[in-house]
Order: sequence, then structure tokens, then C-alpha cells
Amino acid sequence: MSKKYEKIGETVFSKVDKINAELFTLTYGALVTQLIKDYEDIEQVNIKLEQMGYNIGVRLIEEFLAKSGIGRCNDFVETAEVISKIGFKMFLGVTAQISEWDQDKKEFHLIIEDNPLIDFVELPEHLKHKLYYSNILCGVIRGALEMVQMKVKCTFVKCALSDESSSEIKVVLEEVLSDLAPVGYD
Repeated sequence: MSKKYEKIGETVFSKVDKINAELFTLTYGALVTQLIKDYEDIEQVNIKLEQMGYNIGVRLIEEFLAKSGIGRCNDFVETAEVISKIGFKMFLGVTAQISEWDQDKKEFHLIIEDNPLIDFVELPEHLKHKLYYSNILCGVIRGALEMVQMKVKCTFVKCALSDESSSEIKVVLEEVLSDLAPVGYD
């Protein structure tokens, strides 16, 4: 399954418009800095980043589906493969590794070895274990998956800016939402 998505990813990425990665990283850093100034409470910053990511994910899924040509995934395992091999590559230029599946295949961890959002970033000591700098990614995943009928909970487990070797996100499938349109909706 992995090779299938890696091959699809190689052909799709040539079609995707790219912006300068350094400019994106610096702009994101300015956004996080402004949120810290505005909210002061780091937990509120983490929440705001996740909410912003959710709104982005809700919109990004359309672009992802249009440009990737990926159809409906058969199950949550296949969905995880698509996220890690194609979604991350398409929008961030990196792939993520999947680990720690639970027995029911409803929970996994995404490990991001080379998180581009944290390039050029060094957190002050007092923020290292409180701020989930890339928490926007949790929101993007949650928002995108909700648009394809999967309600998930995403939480940061490790952050590479907190003296960890990589960033790690836990993704838990809470519910598969109904595919039916509301009554009277055509």
C-alpha cells in the first residue's frame, strides 16, 4: 500500500504550486509570536493554533482531493497512509511515519522527523514543554478528516522543539460520520 501512495505522490507534486518554504516558515513564526503576545496563556495559544488549523483543513481537503486524484479510502488504515505519504508531502514537502497502531486500528501516531514549521525556531526554556508550536497540524488533520466523514481527535505527544528527536501527533478515530445528506437537501 505504501508504494502505491508514494508513486501517486511523485506525480501529483509536480502539479502543486509551491511557495518559498523559508517565507512560509517565517510567516508562521510571526503568527505564533503574535498569538503568544495576544493571549499570554500558552494553553489558549495551543487551542487557537488548533482552531486555525481546523479551519484550514476544512478548506484544504478540496484542493487535496482535486489535485491528488485519490478516491475514497477503504478504512482508517488507508486514510493514515494517504495522510502520511501524500498529504504531508503535498502541503509540507515531507512525509510522516505511522507508528503505534492500537489493536482496533482506530488510533495511530504520526512521526514527523523533519517538520518544516520549526525550521529557524528555538523556543525559550519557559515555553519548551507548554507550547505545541506546530499544533496547527492537529487542527488541519481534524478539519480535513471531518470533511470526509471521520471525526478524529488529534493531540501532540512530542514536539521537536522540546528537546525531542521528532514531532509526534496522536490521531484517534472517534466516529465515522453519516454519509447521508440531510432531509430535503438535494
